[in-house]
Amino acid sequence: MPADARQVGQRIAATRQSRRMTQADLARAAFVSLAMVKAIERGARTPSDATLDAIAGALGVDPSRLATGHVGTERRVHAALPELSAVLASYDVPLGPPVRTAAELRHDVEQAAAWRLAAQYGRIAQHVPALLADTLQYLHASHAPDVAQLVVSAARTADAVAYKYGAHDLSARLIDVMRWAADQADDPLLVSTSAYVRTETFFAAQAHEAGLLALEAAVDAAPSPDDDRGAAARGALHMRAAVIAGRAGNADAADTHLAEAQQFGDRVREDIYQGTAFGPDSVRIHEVSVAVSLGGDHVGRALEAAENWKPSEDLPAERRSGFYIELARAQLWSGRADDAFEALKIARSVAPQHTREHPWAKQDAATLRRLKRADAESLTSFAEWIEAI
Repeated sequence: MPADARQVGQRIAATRQSRRMTQADLARAAFVSLAMVKAIERGARTPSDATLDAIAGALGVDPSRLATGHVGTERRVHAALPELSAVLASYDVPLGPPVRTAAELRHDVEQAAAWRLAAQYGRIAQHVPALLADTLQYLHASHAPDVAQLVVSAARTADAVAYKYGAHDLSARLIDVMRWAADQADDPLLVSTSAYVRTETFFAAQAHEAGLLALEAAVDAAPSPDDDRGAAARGALHMRAAVIAGRAGNADAADTHLAEAQQFGDRVREDIYQGTAFGPDSVRIHEVSVAVSLGGDHVGRALEAAENWKPSEDLPAERRSGFYIELARAQLWSGRADDAFEALKIARSVAPQHTREHPWAKQDAATLRRLKRADAESLTSFAEWIEAI
């Protein structure tokens, strides 16, 4: 067996054991098979870059700690963007039959959505361009509403990497495809989902007031919240509106939308609705997000919302990581630098790829490094990992 494969396997096994994880635990967290984990740890298989990213994410470490010469997620994401752009250029042109069967397509779209929620951006970059192309061709061939739903999901997954890695024009085009497909899906809730995701374009352009108006129009147009899915759709839109109102500096609107989100959150159990996590815990996380969005004068409100509470591990990794990143910012503003650094480290352990690409995490790591030079070794290591210095 190759020496490097054996060494990688040994590092993975040692890190897993230090986390008190079984091989089955690691397989579940990394979205790989137990047989693959066993083969990698004994050196019989060399993990691909995407698999290494997934395992590193599950273990809460950077992939470079497990394998030298690893091709980083950022490079693989940017390498995939031209292929995504080419798919979008012909989204409304029937190019031929899809490669996958209907059953394969549904399975792969569901798997990709799980990668999005787990912040597995390297895996998304590797697989989603071809997946999106296949869903589009299947829609052209069938014109079926349920296939349009697959296009919406695949485009949303692709948008996760485009938006997180700064390709905002490409992100906007993907959102346009989501909206185009949602109109064909015969499901008004998908239109609400597209409006929720469209908010990214307003965040990217810092057009917060316009984004708030768009979300309020989406709330008015949303289906009646008679069941859990309808209540969650309305609640998620209010949750998103509260955050963008905070970014706009409109505290009254933020409070109003957050109160509405809380009412809907109390009506449903925490779950994934139309690809979005919603429920009481998600709303509480957004209480912190809203307070941080409103600025330093509201730091006490953010800390109060997070006091003696942490998000359940059942929540998507990206959402939990975002909570700790925003909590770290509130702690830093309140002079609690040590707590802020601990929160950033938790964010990294939950979703390394998400944390590394989050602009606030980078900014706050750089600030902590300037403030606490006496703790140079650990802070410098973190700041170098997140590329803040």
